Amino acid sequence: MSQKDKKVVQVNSEVGRLRRLLVHSPDSGLGKVVPSKAQDWLFEDIVHLETMRKKEYDYYTKVLMYFLDPEKIRGRLHQIDAPENNRDFYKPEKPDFYKSDKVVELEWLLADVLHDQEIKLKLIASVCAVEGCSYATQNELLELSPTKLSKVIISGTIEDDRLIFPPIPNFIFTRDIGIVINEYVLLNKPAKTARLREALLAKYIFFNHPLFEIYRNNILEIPDTAHHFLLPRDGDEKKVTLEGGDVMVVHKDHLLVGISERTTMEAAHQVVNMLFERNIVKKITIIKIPRRRDYMHIDTIFTQVKRNMWVLLGAFSKKVIKHEGADPIERILEGKEKKEDKIKIIQFKKKDPENPVYFDNLEDLLTDISENDLNCKGKVKFIYSGNNKFPFDTREQWTDSCNLLALKEGVVLGYDRNDKTVEAFREAGFNVIHVKELLDQFEKEETTPDELEDTLILIPSAELSRARGGFHCMSMPLFREDIE
Repeated sequence: MSQKDKKVVQVNSEVGRLRRLLVHSPDSGLGKVVPSKAQDWLFEDIVHLETMRKKEYDYYTKVLMYFLDPEKIRGRLHQIDAPENNRDFYKPEKPDFYKSDKVVELEWLLADVLHDQEIKLKLIASVCAVEGCSYATQNELLELSPTKLSKVIISGTIEDDRLIFPPIPNFIFTRDIGIVINEYVLLNKPAKTARLREALLAKYIFFNHPLFEIYRNNILEIPDTAHHFLLPRDGDEKKVTLEGGDVMVVHKDHLLVGISERTTMEAAHQVVNMLFERNIVKKITIIKIPRRRDYMHIDTIFTQVKRNMWVLLGAFSKKVIKHEGADPIERILEGKEKKEDKIKIIQFKKKDPENPVYFDNLEDLLTDISENDLNCKGKVKFIYSGNNKFPFDTREQWTDSCNLLALKEGVVLGYDRNDKTVEAFREAGFNVIHVKELLDQFEKEETTPDELEDTLILIPSAELSRARGGFHCMSMPLFREDIE
């Protein structure tokens, strides 16, 4: 292992060179989602699983492997994707699975953990309690090998076609199970019942897998409010829910926490106190966004591209928030919008929490981060969803135009369907390349990941976009290189 590979957990930016991340490829559970349960399971539509896997997500896996673990894939794509190999390279239960400790598959980690008989017994009992399984089903699970059991617990399916409990189709969105903050792991508390099993599995993996053994004292869990179980079921302000899409590490000393449809005020309160008490960061900015399904998390309305560049939904820009360009009557009337439809940004500092700093729009906050945290000289730039043109801005935000994953500074992954946003990247001087063409160039050694600069890599997305999450959502960075 090289020196940079020895440390397993460290994230102190959104754009430092990505070296290790957690992913979960689409499992058979996604193919079991039915229209009547789609919204309960947090999907807007049913997906075609084979298309999602073979024609979309597999490209994501390949580009990640080329950037993070190229020895396992370089020069082998023709062999890996040959029809006779039946995609075994991508399947965690198969002997030919890629088994990378850089592009880390959750199903593989779970299988490792389940080799411990005591953990196996505890986890089966826990899952069966959560899912209300019969005693017979529990005994059936006990007979499975760790590899098969891992697949069943995640997909909800045994013997390929028999559902024994609901799938967890959102497990592909590994960002939401937790977040690495410097050398700590903050585990989530999901807002929706459909994601409870994900949180349970994440807890068992992080606390028990050897990969994270030396970090066990650095795994953080948010406590529930005292006597939370006595509070009213609906609408209680003390409910504690947090998802990783609402947490961004923009600097080793500065964390962003969103309050959204999925993360509550009380969770933000608990996170601020916990991280300040442990001296993990010096500054935390709370971003309260409208509680709407189309926004969901803060990473659905902005992500970072470079130290001095961000992609953003124009509805939260300075021009819109301040009603610049509107006539006086329109400005006054729109200024009376409901409070819940507005954005609220409060920045707390550990040394003086009683005197926070307020921002009234995202552009000012993100500019401040670039200039003062990241020491950027020159203008801070914004690329807008849909090139800031209605109706493309909101249409493309819905299909994750703002939800990009930086593989390194200036090189980001996005969906190929957001044409106007792609246009905006080109206007900003970016090279735009389809993943198929890029992988072909890698295989022919015409370029390398190290040589790429200011590049938007487009990945097919007809089915992936139905799941309501982009590549930022489908990644939990474990290690990024320092950018300073």
